[in-house]
Amino acid sequence: MIDRYLLRYFLAVIDHGNFSKAAAQCNVSQPTLSVGIAKLEQGLGRPLFRRTNRRVELTEAGVRFAVHARRIESEFNAAERDLGAGEATKAFRLGVLTSIPTEWIEAIAARLSPDLAQAPVALVEGRERDLLERLSRGRIDAALTIVRPDEARFDSEGLRTEGYGLALPSGHALAHMPVIAAEALADNVMIVRRHCEVLAETSRHFTARGVRPFFTAKTNDDNRALALVRAGFGVTVMPDSFIAEGIVRPRLAGFDLVRNLGVLYGDRRDELAHCPAIEAVRHVISTIDVTISNPQ
Repeated sequence: MIDRYLLRYFLAVIDHGNFSKAAAQCNVSQPTLSVGIAKLEQGLGRPLFRRTNRRVELTEAGVRFAVHARRIESEFNAAERDLGAGEATKAFRLGVLTSIPTEWIEAIAARLSPDLAQAPVALVEGRERDLLERLSRGRIDAALTIVRPDEARFDSEGLRTEGYGLALPSGHALAHMPVIAAEALADNVMIVRRHCEVLAETSRHFTARGVRPFFTAKTNDDNRALALVRAGFGVTVMPDSFIAEGIVRPRLAGFDLVRNLGVLYGDRRDELAHCPAIEAVRHVISTIDVTISNPQ
């Protein structure tokens, strides 16, 4: 018999890529988690991970066992939800990517709020990796996040594609230019959006062009980043959906990354795809108007 906590250790290592982060997620020490994985491997009679100094990889047996482990954990979670909820109406738990504009979430909430008593919805905010982890463990029912073609664990529904651009105050010396090269910003100070999903790519783009700016602020709050840009405290790179009065959104030359936004489902897509929360998300994300203030 396999103890459930061993399955959780195993899945945490897969999701986080190493033992130390998996142990932190499971709230145990790394030696405790390592002993648990060894116990699981001993019980199965097969090694599940191939360990090197740099990374942890699944063995062939580990790949096969992962399919069963996720299914078992999903069933555990479903049973807990059903037994724990009793006759009470269960809330739909919707994960929301941190870098989704607040105005979009407000529009979704406005569509849902009249019926919350009959169809409760709980919004769970997180970064992309956090949402994937919660979805895999059944802690949320679906997630409004980035849909990636190489993410095969979940059913997905794409809703919108957008690029990234610069955010400058309207009084900036380069505000009249529709496209700005990174080199033109060499003497500018910048604001870091620490939760940005393309932060590493943005940094490499500027560094490759010899631009190493001073950072006046590092924030996880996009509304604050916009306020700081408007105040002239620095410039930043943001998804095209972030628009605000007093801010212009020129393109960053040669920076052609895009993000595909949509819904990721757990194991009940057929049941959830037409529930009120998903219908609201689908309507808002697909139809909301984004008019970027670009220089002409």
